[in-house]
Amino acid sequence: MRVFCFYAVETNRDILKTEAPFVIIGNHTSYLDIFILYSILPHQKFLFMGKSEILKYPLVKTFFKKLNIPVDRKSSIRSAKSFIQAKKCLKKGWSIVIFPEGGIPDEAPKLAPFKDGAFQLAKSSNCAILPITFINHYKFFSEPEDFYGSAMPGLIKIKIHDLISKEEIQENEIATVKEKTFQVIDSYLEK
Repeated sequence: MRVFCFYAVETNRDILKTEAPFVIIGNHTSYLDIFILYSILPHQKFLFMGKSEILKYPLVKTFFKKLNIPVDRKSSIRSAKSFIQAKKCLKKGWSIVIFPEGGIPDEAPKLAPFKDGAFQLAKSSNCAILPITFINHYKFFSEPEDFYGSAMPGLIKIKIHDLISKEEIQENEIATVKEKTFQVIDSYLEK
């Protein structure tokens, strides 16, 4: 168990720092997901690949702007450039964090369908995937634009799953890997 700000963090295990980078895929239930990753992966260097709209929130922007590959979802050309940048960062040894739901679902903790980008990135870069389930973040920290939303201390629960190997990713279709990752993450969510 670790303490981050006013949150005690309960995880099932630590991740050892590896030389080989991987794509970190988690469900997205709160902006707390972003901040807490530094606590649970202290020895892994990583960057976030996320929607460029996140940079409009002052606190998040200050924290996030240097450690981010923004994706402009309104422009296919700029989105493709972000994908290329992420591949280059993986080659340089940086892991990449992606929340494949494309945003925080309205019905959190229920998962929204996953988009393909994270899985295409893992396959085309020949990287493993590390699935992570953020079990109860949505209860402790709401959207920054929700002025009266929840923001309270508590015990945050996180499940760090086994890596999906780069060999398994190469042997299977993107849709198969995406579905497996979805099921792994979903299996630990509160119903």
